[in-house]
Amino acid sequence: MKKFTFIKNAAIITITTLLLRGIGMVFRVYISNSIGTEGMGLYQLITSIYFLLITIATSGFTIAVTRMVVEEINTGNKKSVNALMRKITAVSVMVGLASAALLYMFSDIISLYWIKDERASLSLKILAPSLPFMSIAACFKGYFTARRKISVSSGSQIFEQIIRVGIVLVLLMHFSKYGIAAACAAIMIGDTLSECLSCLYLWIGYMADKRKMAAECGNKPGRGKILSRFFGIALPISGGAVLNSSLRTVENIIVPNNLTKYNSSREQSLSEFGAIKGMALPLIFFPSSLLSAFSTLLMPEITESKSLKQHKRLERIINQSMHLCLTISILISGLFTVFADELGQIIYGSSEVGFYIKVLAPLIPFMYIESIVDGILKGLGQQVSTLKYGIADSCIRIALILVLLPFTGIKGFLFVMIVSNCFTPILNMARMIKVTGIKLKWSRILIKPCIGIVISCLISKFGINILNGIINVPVLIIILIGASAATLSYMGFLYIFKCLPSIKKLRELKKG
Repeated sequence: MKKFTFIKNAAIITITTLLLRGIGMVFRVYISNSIGTEGMGLYQLITSIYFLLITIATSGFTIAVTRMVVEEINTGNKKSVNALMRKITAVSVMVGLASAALLYMFSDIISLYWIKDERASLSLKILAPSLPFMSIAACFKGYFTARRKISVSSGSQIFEQIIRVGIVLVLLMHFSKYGIAAACAAIMIGDTLSECLSCLYLWIGYMADKRKMAAECGNKPGRGKILSRFFGIALPISGGAVLNSSLRTVENIIVPNNLTKYNSSREQSLSEFGAIKGMALPLIFFPSSLLSAFSTLLMPEITESKSLKQHKRLERIINQSMHLCLTISILISGLFTVFADELGQIIYGSSEVGFYIKVLAPLIPFMYIESIVDGILKGLGQQVSTLKYGIADSCIRIALILVLLPFTGIKGFLFVMIVSNCFTPILNMARMIKVTGIKLKWSRILIKPCIGIVISCLISKFGINILNGIINVPVLIIILIGASAATLSYMGFLYIFKCLPSIKKLRELKKG
């Protein structure tokens, strides 16, 4: 039954994330066409400040609730779970309100002195009321992850995205003609209202499941003081996340400023920044939804395996997760590298975005594996290590930005991203191997797949060039035919050399 629940939840998250990211990708293209690359640059700066406050309001809550509820369920204690949710939710409300007050009161100062663009102030004020609702929602999401009832969290995300898109589409049609500031404000109204309604959706789901919890669990005593346990888990995660997010926010703010020192144009700097952060990177991360199911579900499984001292099961989970992640990410990396120009043209109508995709696409395996390994380490209680690596990474990025960008411009920023996206995943992976003592079969999960994707993409590109020489093929057809041919060739290569992840073994993730 547990095995079926894991597979069902993985399928739910995968389908939900694909749907949400698909809608979000189309929506982002619409926004970029409405407000332009300069508007996307300003939008990214606003959201970088917003994400910092989101981190303050929510970080630590989801992970702490997930781990604590899993532990309480294993003891069969219903009263402790209910008390746990009441107390932690009360803390989340206070933290969310404090974060909202900070954002609202200092929005003018942030816009003038940090972002250095007064057009951001109204958008920041509009976003402030969403923070308490996001903080509460983080607790509910942790609860449903621990309960293995992912359908409620997934439903809330779909509901939230539909509301956001609907509101923004209506408002942008009326406000985009008044300039970038009004257009960004319209987008933020949609964000705030959708977050509030999503929280309400989760609360209704929680109240319904609360009754089922009473029938399923026993009456054993709780495992110590709730808040002391909560803060013991949440504070290292929260403190690290806030510090890491602060450094990333500083980075996002200083990038356009230092680009301006190079090209002497604020508008061009915002456009280049928006093209990378707001257009190229979201497209690169879009396929990672195929892996987000495992990233989300790994933590309670690993926490449970560690709690029950099931070392063989823990090793099996980590091995299969790493194998699956690398197999998929190497394929996606190859496809994005080979068809970067075509993707930039057909999606954004921009050769500039296509160039950025081509430069960053080889980093996709590092980008994707980082989220998997990060979830594994946090499930093992290694959040302090991930914190140290994240802080070190941000400090290196900021230092390189300050040194390189005034003299090298956007090329220097791309170099910084290459260094950063290799640095953190390697450190996290080394820590995971050290803590668990597992041995990964690098030839099977990395070296042979890399050889396979290079051969497959060369064959695909060669075939496309021959086809183009015979007839004039539309760009979309080129991408579809080429990607399909490369994928089939890659999978065939892996099958021949016995490098495909075993479906049977993936289904065994839930066995003790």
